[in-house]
Amino acid sequence: MDSNLQHIAFIGGGNMASAIIGGLIRQGTPPSCMTVVEPFADTATRLQKDFGVTVLSQAGPSLVAAQLVVWAVKPQVFKEAAAPVAAHTRQALHLSVAAGIRTDSICNWLGSTCVVRSMPNTPALVGQGMTALFACPGVSENQKASVEQVIATTGQYLWVNQESHLDAVTALSGSGPAYVFFFLEAMTEAGVGMGLSAQQAYKLAVATFAGASSLAAASSESPEVLRQRVTSKGGTTYAAITAMENAGIKPAFIAAMQAAEQRARELGDEFGKV
Repeated sequence: MDSNLQHIAFIGGGNMASAIIGGLIRQGTPPSCMTVVEPFADTATRLQKDFGVTVLSQAGPSLVAAQLVVWAVKPQVFKEAAAPVAAHTRQALHLSVAAGIRTDSICNWLGSTCVVRSMPNTPALVGQGMTALFACPGVSENQKASVEQVIATTGQYLWVNQESHLDAVTALSGSGPAYVFFFLEAMTEAGVGMGLSAQQAYKLAVATFAGASSLAAASSESPEVLRQRVTSKGGTTYAAITAMENAGIKPAFIAAMQAAEQRARELGDEFGKV
């Protein structure tokens, strides 16, 4: 672990916190270097059993030792959770993985400008996440590097220069896994309709998404070029793409993502008033 991060506190011990804790431990961070504030007894017991970390039922003076505080609470309870933590963590770097809460609200609730806001996605739970990060002006380059080290345990990351861009990130990668699952549903249903078993169709669909994504990641060419290379005019792929174009799939998909971005902005407004 970064020498600047001798101790990390997690406020909330749910799935995202568990993903980061597990990743840090796999990379050699001792469990003794992490503390979790988790009021729910069942979750606290699981964290202690799975990771051996210290779990507190409520915030207390021991949090003063934390150089980094990871906020992994539901956005609806962020403000309430912040009140007892703020008094002990004003000198810490704060990393929020809570969806929708803007940095002006976080800074106000914590009495600190040393805040990084992130937008992860659910593949982080299996180390294949994509997280966007935005840093307040008070965050140093060394602190950004510390955040990168922590987030890298869950997959890839990138920085955005405008906080408003996190709404676009939410629409693209934050909600993106659901889009993939939606297409997997459709492909599986189509496969069953053409005579395959549900298990066969689903396995084919999942492997196709995984393989095509790997090809795209490894290529320097645009997705348009990659698509054209596997689409022979008059062939089966051409027939499928033409049918989707005639059905208006692409503009409908773009409109759907724009709706997600708009909803992300609305939720940011709502959560900031909590």
